[in-house]
Amino acid sequence: MPDSQNSPELLDVETTTVETPVRTRSRRKTPSTLAPMSPFFEDEEYSPEEYEQLLGMYEQTLSNIEEGEIVKAKVLRVTENAVILDVGFKSEGSITRDEFKNADQLQPGDEVEVFLENLEDADGVVVLSKKKADFLRVWEKIKRAYEENEQVPGILTRKIKGGVTVDLMGVDAFLPGSQIALRRVPNIEDLIGQTFEFKIIKLNKRRRNIVVSRRVILEEERETKREQLVKELLVARAW
Repeated sequence: MPDSQNSPELLDVETTTVETPVRTRSRRKTPSTLAPMSPFFEDEEYSPEEYEQLLGMYEQTLSNIEEGEIVKAKVLRVTENAVILDVGFKSEGSITRDEFKNADQLQPGDEVEVFLENLEDADGVVVLSKKKADFLRVWEKIKRAYEENEQVPGILTRKIKGGVTVDLMGVDAFLPGSQIALRRVPNIEDLIGQTFEFKIIKLNKRRRNIVVSRRVILEEERETKREQLVKELLVARAW
């Protein structure tokens, strides 16, 4: 029996490694820089040519995936707590159900847009976000409405501490209780599900924080009516 310390074949198996691409493109190994094929693989499932071809296909898949971008993902299954997705990477990704507005309607094979935060976390899992993807898709529209002081429609979705959550172009915005109406609303629950016009009064992209107001619109309308009434009274006196 050969000495394990002096056997070239055993040494070759122990020391030859195949590097796995790391999660950022700048640090990822390309096939040309990967470790050479060991003779150990010659008797295995893949030939050296097939092995290189697989590496090339894998690298090509990675080249189309970038962290910090919106990507298309395919729904694999929907569990009680999460939606399991395939983004064409080596491991599956999952997003909690509450990030989807239609989680109950999703079916395996459906395509959804998600934000790719990390190709791999510490556990080798793809980190995805649906809310961030939704936010980035409508950010420019929201920003323009804010800068130009435009009204935007929104649906009151649920009461929370201090106010109400509003569905604004598919993303969540916050409507403070003091900005719902000109006077205090006794029963906010009665307004849930209704659509109103709002103005965006505060915006923070980094925190994905949108604050809206209905009150400022009502105040503007009241001021317009007051000015119109004053004009009518002045005309009446002139006669």
